[in-house]
Amino acid sequence: MGEKRFETRSWSTKYRDSIAIHAAKKVDKEICLLEPFRSVLAKHEYTADNLPTGVVVATAKLEECLKLVTLGTDKVAAIREADEVMIPIEGNEISFGWFERGRFAWQLTEVKRIAPVPAIGKQGLWNWEGE
Repeated sequence: MGEKRFETRSWSTKYRDSIAIHAAKKVDKEICLLEPFRSVLAKHEYTADNLPTGVVVATAKLEECLKLVTLGTDKVAAIREADEVMIPIEGNEISFGWFERGRFAWQLTEVKRIAPVPAIGKQGLWNWEGE
């Protein structure tokens, strides 16, 4: 939907290339009723009841894997360790991930929605044999 730039994870990766974005089989229906999730879903004509599940919904490029840092009580940033450039995390983005110190923000670019393709997801990075 183009609503987030980062996917948050507890682990780093050196992988930098194309990645498929998989929608889990299970939907957290309660969080779909809370803001900003409800408004963002509605903007794209989704509800908790019609979200695609168990499918690949997009492709992207994993551009960077950034370390998360906190800047005070309510500010978060991702830091590129190679040159120590700090990227602020703001707005809805904060709600759409787990931005806690010591975690990682995978910066995604070239995100392209695709028609949903059934796929069995797995933990971690895995090979998808789709298009």
